[in-house]
Amino acid sequence: MTHSTRYIGLLFAALALIWGLSFVAIKTGLESVPPVLLAAVRHDIAAVVLLGYALWRGRSLRPQTRDDWSLILIGGTVLIGAHFALLFLGQQYVPSSFGAILLSLTPVVTPAFASTLIPSYRARPHELIGTVCGFIGVVIIANPTPGAVGGRLLGVALLISSAVAFAVGAVLTERYTSSLPLVSLQAWMTLLGAGILHAVSAGLPSEQLGTVTVGLEQLAAIAYLGIVASAIGFLLYFRLISTVGAAETSLVSYVVPAVTAISGWLLLGETLGPVTVAGFAVIVVGFAWVKADVLRSLRRRRTDSPSYRPYGPQDDCVVVSGNAYTTRE
Repeated sequence: MTHSTRYIGLLFAALALIWGLSFVAIKTGLESVPPVLLAAVRHDIAAVVLLGYALWRGRSLRPQTRDDWSLILIGGTVLIGAHFALLFLGQQYVPSSFGAILLSLTPVVTPAFASTLIPSYRARPHELIGTVCGFIGVVIIANPTPGAVGGRLLGVALLISSAVAFAVGAVLTERYTSSLPLVSLQAWMTLLGAGILHAVSAGLPSEQLGTVTVGLEQLAAIAYLGIVASAIGFLLYFRLISTVGAAETSLVSYVVPAVTAISGWLLLGETLGPVTVAGFAVIVVGFAWVKADVLRSLRRRRTDSPSYRPYGPQDDCVVVSGNAYTTRE
């Protein structure tokens, strides 16, 4: 194994671990903090850290073009506001691993929305097969039997909606090209998203500040979500994209659920039944169908060269086909 390959493997493993543990932190925070408020505070912290990092590294922070403002608006309202509100609301009703598993559906459903929202994009047959497989996996996980009706089904529905919101937002951003560095763009999206989440939280009768009782575990969970999962996680994500490209970085989505399942079992006493595991396996099959061209390309690249090919500045963007989006758990 070359030094560069070892370094990339460590980055990949660290990112999977950080994002896998984030779902456990969400469940811990939800024990005493209302869901949308928890999401808002998480992004308050992340925005401060990302803006500080951009200033420290001398990155440009001032939006210059209409595309910059459009990307910030879409990212703040859809990729963060809608996505995380639905995610945290849904996570109340299901084990932590369900969130990680159902969000891995995002790359699978993206081609369906891309073919609708981007005139030049046409979903190919293998992508449609993958999308169908993904939804079959979701049905298996949801287990819509009379005994499953209730909170679990509501949680699954909210989490699916979260994945769909993320896919739609990512596709919409493909129409624009930012003049800002990716970390600066992410910082402004995060700041706007935090404001939107606070507004939504304030409008929900169930989210009263008087009901919040934060203990040491909840404070640790909030700090982890804001600093480690969001700010540090995004920076590792950007580094991976600049090193190996969008397509390979997107594969982390399929390691995160395993990390969440193990950490949820160790820290929260959660278990995964065989039906849920089977559903996730079907989603992974769907992903393989959707990304068949990308996976073949990665296999050829590794066969032809002993080391990874660094990607250039052109990859420093939101990519629909590679599923390299600027927000993640």
